[in-house]
Amino acid sequence: MKLYKTKKDPELFYYYNAKNAKMWLFRHKYYDSLGKRKEKYKQGFEKENEAYRALLEVKTNILNGNVKQVSNANLTISEWLDIWYEIHKGDWKVSSQMQRKGAIKYQMKPLLGKYKLSDLDKTTYKRVYINELLKKKYKPSSVHMFHKLFQIAINAAVDDEIIPRNRFNKIVIEQEDQADNFLTAEELNIFLNAAKSSVTLTNYSLILTLAYTGLRRGEALGLTWDNIGFEGNTLTVERTRDKKGVRSPKTKRSYRKIIIDDALVKQLEVYKKWCKKTLLSFGKHLKDDDYIFISSRSGEPVTENAINYSFKVILKKTKLKKITPHGLRHTHATILIGQRIPVKVIADRLGNTPNMILEIYSHSFKELEEESVTAFGESLRIAGGIK
Repeated sequence: MKLYKTKKDPELFYYYNAKNAKMWLFRHKYYDSLGKRKEKYKQGFEKENEAYRALLEVKTNILNGNVKQVSNANLTISEWLDIWYEIHKGDWKVSSQMQRKGAIKYQMKPLLGKYKLSDLDKTTYKRVYINELLKKKYKPSSVHMFHKLFQIAINAAVDDEIIPRNRFNKIVIEQEDQADNFLTAEELNIFLNAAKSSVTLTNYSLILTLAYTGLRRGEALGLTWDNIGFEGNTLTVERTRDKKGVRSPKTKRSYRKIIIDDALVKQLEVYKKWCKKTLLSFGKHLKDDDYIFISSRSGEPVTENAINYSFKVILKKTKLKKITPHGLRHTHATILIGQRIPVKVIADRLGNTPNMILEIYSHSFKELEEESVTAFGESLRIAGGIK
């Protein structure tokens, strides 16, 4: 292909394509962040000014120090996801590695992989990723998770100066399924009374702990006896345990010490005596660093299956709406919100940020807002109204 120089810029050229149509391109030479000689090349412009503006944008980026953006302008989403995973996987817990590897393979790459990292816009992202995931019948909470994971990958590209900003930060996914995964205070009482008479002492004590603290299931399973302050009514979260093993809590904020109710303290005191007797029957002595929730059949720590089975039994007996073990965390938060407890206090108790509380429980705060309007009007009426 023969190139012809233009008068507008020495790095701007025109040529004739296979159909003999006049087209424009630019070729800009520069040095990358490692000092290596590079050339940025792009053709296919139908107008000279379009090619010229693109060339000026490249030059401006380089002058502003955004060399990585220029060098990686053709990087696809698929290529970046591979780079991101390989570079950062060593910083993640095993569960996060598995979660992100699966999302990259089954959701991100199939729907977004072909797009250029620098070109993907918000509208296209919502159309080909968010909307497609919802069409495929993923739960809104799952779509929210896949969106958050993609945001993490994009933020890493921003941090690495490959793209200037994250275009997808203000996208909100309604999580209707989470909004219904909780019980009212009255329903929780029914649930707990049924648990007390229907499941083992271990599972009842575990369920009561989840309900009264808002702990994640893995955090509760990771509790040891030295995490309970019987004299000061405190509980400390410093690990999580599930089928993938034992590891540190989900985030830095998940490390926390919270105050617990007398009812839970008394139940744990009763349960601790039972644990001592049970372990003695297996020739063992209870130690401070033993996991709290153990099986009566083996004296070994219980697994997630135990509580899952208990929930089926309780829900069948009570005919309450279906909730998950995580639903007790939502229940704890929703009841606190209904009692007008400050958002920061709830966030600290659950090991979340205030923004996460506001986002996850937006439905509850909406109800409070409506109540506040009614209460304000009622106060004025009681005071005599507007004259």
